[in-house]
Amino acid sequence: MSGLSIVPPDLLQSGATAPTAAELAKRGEIRQTAEKFEASFLGIMLQAMFKDVNISEPFSGGEGEAMWKSFLTDAMAKSMTKAGGIGLAAPVAREMLKLQGLEA
Repeated sequence: MSGLSIVPPDLLQSGATAPTAAELAKRGEIRQTAEKFEASFLGIMLQAMFKDVNISEPFSGGEGEAMWKSFLTDAMAKSMTKAGGIGLAAPVAREMLKLQGLEA
């Protein structure tokens, strides 16, 4: 996500110390977890949207289409999140950082 900063913005201020490798790793894990949460949320939303979408014959995929529809919506959700998402990952990551005692 381009809206997430791994390095705290106050790093350039006097007295600020560089984040440790462990802290940077923790921030990366939190960012990835927030993005996975957003992708999961979008997947659930897309599944609800496509639940009643039925394509008529000769273009429908039949039972196979119904069986694989959840995989399609999950892939779409991951793609949407990778492209910037809906802005849910950044606030989730901020709250997770607060819970870990790290500055956003």
